[in-house]
Amino acid sequence: MILLYFILVLGILIFVHELGHFLVAKWLGIRVEKFSLGFGPKLFGWHWGDTEYLLSAFPLGGYVKLFGEGGFDETEMIENDYEQDPAGIPQIPAAQLSDEDRAQSFAHRPVWQRMAVVVAGAGFNMIFAWLLLILLYMTGMPIMKATLGEVFKDKPAARAGLQAGDLITEVNGRTVRQWEDFSAEMARAKGEVSLTIARKDQHQTLRITPELSDAKSLFGESIKKPIIGVTPAYQIETQRFGVIEAIQMGNAKAVEVTRLTVLSMVKLFQGVVPLKTVGGPLMIADMANKAAQSGGATFFMLLAVVSINLGVLNMLPVPVLDGGHLMFYTIELIIRRPVPQKVREYAQQAGMVLLIGLMVLAFYNDIMRYFISKA
Repeated sequence: MILLYFILVLGILIFVHELGHFLVAKWLGIRVEKFSLGFGPKLFGWHWGDTEYLLSAFPLGGYVKLFGEGGFDETEMIENDYEQDPAGIPQIPAAQLSDEDRAQSFAHRPVWQRMAVVVAGAGFNMIFAWLLLILLYMTGMPIMKATLGEVFKDKPAARAGLQAGDLITEVNGRTVRQWEDFSAEMARAKGEVSLTIARKDQHQTLRITPELSDAKSLFGESIKKPIIGVTPAYQIETQRFGVIEAIQMGNAKAVEVTRLTVLSMVKLFQGVVPLKTVGGPLMIADMANKAAQSGGATFFMLLAVVSINLGVLNMLPVPVLDGGHLMFYTIELIIRRPVPQKVREYAQQAGMVLLIGLMVLAFYNDIMRYFISKA
């Protein structure tokens, strides 16, 4: 079952990503030669229109092959500069490329269209996650209620009169729906805080001044954090929200996951987050299996989070990733001519080495995490 959930998660997210490239290319009239789920040898496929649809042997990725995506042999090109050719694309003699081919060629499209096709993959991953989160909040999201568990003696909460079992409903007038909301509001607290609680079906408002305490951030950094001295009661319930609320909460969750994804990558490059935390296919498979066992909502939440991670990762300015192609097209807009093919080739080779190194690290960490450390 672990393998099944792994293939299911990756298959869905790869399909969504490649579908973004495919649909935007089709919308712009660019010929799509191949749409493949997976890499390597073809397991089976079929033709429909101009496109061959494939299922390939290795399920760790996929690709959409566009006509003219790799450019054409520069020795056969008639090089024009930007002032003579507004699109900035080297032209092929008419005898070698028909008008129909030129019209459907990715290489002969304006920069903005090529950029749109490249961004569409990550964009579809983000949109998919956003819609999935909204749907989850509408159909039933398991959340941890903001109910107090232990209230520590001689801490601000105890001195203010808070008790175990109190349900926090508002912080400084802002509605609290779950423990996550309460934690976020308290982290932003400065000075005295107004808490509205529900206790035995009665509501009352208490004023409390948090105290600063040494703590660890999500990334293991030492920070000063305002605390009041309470723990959650770990009460989980499934809540359903109306369309407007679900959209608002889906927006907030998507933004928060994106922010944390970007921040975690920055912290990784800064050395704050250790390299041993990088996970590979085994880690994804393990997470997918555990999420599926916890229930459908947890599985789909994982799917949304991994989709956002995939979207952000693909937009890193690394050659061979979508972000690397976007970088080249941005440079092309600035210098008003395509980046020389040799430069692109060398950069892509370097990017491939970096990507392979990251994959080796991820596999090594998986082996250490799931085999060596448990031996």
